[in-house]
Amino acid sequence: MPTLPREQPGSSPVEPHEARRMAQSFGADAQRYDQVRPRYPDALVERILAGSTRSDTLNELDVLDVGCGTGIAARQFQAAGCTVLGVEPDARMADFARAQGLRVEVATFEAWQPAGRTFDAVIAAQSWHWMDPVAGAEKAARVLRPGGRLAIFGHVYEPPIEVAEAFAAAYRRVAPDSPLNGRPAQSARRPLDVYQAGYARFADKIRETEQFTEPEQWRFDWEQSYTRDQWLDLLPTTGGLTQLPPAQLTEVLDAVGDAIDVLGGRFLMTYTTLATTAVRTGT
Repeated sequence: MPTLPREQPGSSPVEPHEARRMAQSFGADAQRYDQVRPRYPDALVERILAGSTRSDTLNELDVLDVGCGTGIAARQFQAAGCTVLGVEPDARMADFARAQGLRVEVATFEAWQPAGRTFDAVIAAQSWHWMDPVAGAEKAARVLRPGGRLAIFGHVYEPPIEVAEAFAAAYRRVAPDSPLNGRPAQSARRPLDVYQAGYARFADKIRETEQFTEPEQWRFDWEQSYTRDQWLDLLPTTGGLTQLPPAQLTEVLDAVGDAIDVLGGRFLMTYTTLATTAVRTGT
């Protein structure tokens, strides 16, 4: 999922939460987004639920999914026995999630009105970098019940260097003014240390609220195989490509497809799912 640098937490002078146009560009093809974007490790879901305190009055954990998109993570928590409410600023994404049986309210998390509702867990899957990290942490503290868990998580991936270089070269040609072009070809890959630093900054903002336990950093490593067609189906759903005109998008996809063909028509992707998580203090 090569993207512009501002989709990488903390890596660009342009703060991601200020880039609302890109943040709301993923709904252009919500169905494709939902079909091709990777799910989250079951071990992550289980660990979040195991570390969340259930309300005395509820039989199920009450989860708020911030920036729920099409509901990829929300459905995983729903399948694990949770009651889930999504908050999503893109009405197209929200409509798709509702069609899958999820309750979703359309708003940015900063502007969303909880109307007195509180939750056992607040999750943000691949979405926290699109909101103001200070306002987001403070809002999460307000809507979490004491003992409730805030869990911010997302994927980092490393495609083969041949695929990364082909993408970066094509992207330089079709989008010469992109901030991505000031970075080396390897910027089409996602350096783990850059993302770990971003998640550490999320933790700093959580600490500043003084309403959470010391944040923890979790890591889950896994792999997924992609055919040429599967990867080219996924690429247009990523931040660097969602706003490209069709001809430019085709040029990038053709270059990446040629690189995958050289590798035999498929490749193994290394994924790391990172999480920053903390528990709401208080009585």
